[in-house]
Amino acid sequence: MLSLIHLPLSLFIGLSASTSTSIHAQSTAPSQFHALSQRQLKEQKAVAHSPEQYRALAIYFREQEAIFRAQATDEKTEWDRRKQINVSIFAKSPAPADSARNLYDYYNYKADQMANRAIEYEKRAASVRSVGGGSA
Repeated sequence: MLSLIHLPLSLFIGLSASTSTSIHAQSTAPSQFHALSQRQLKEQKAVAHSPEQYRALAIYFREQEAIFRAQATDEKTEWDRRKQINVSIFAKSPAPADSARNLYDYYNYKADQMANRAIEYEKRAASVRSVGGGSA
């Protein structure tokens, strides 16, 4: 599991899109952002109205996506390893390979959810920027 540094969301609100790309590229490196509690995340989503705030949320969700993708990769390796083990017909269910496969599927599902949320906030940031830029 990746170790996470605890920083408030407000510290990375001003990050640029280029920072987002570099953060996304280093999915196996330790995270620069911590996992927010559900309450904190709900608060951040409620107060987000500027492009910077939407980009910060998109970056957060991209970071979460990278964490889940890394976990899915680990479980895929474990699933492949466990598939090689021959088990008797009287083995308990679920088989160890089934557990690893289920975790792999779960982590991929969660990563896809995080990617969809990131896309949503990236679109919001772009639309707020284009609306705000058109009135100037």
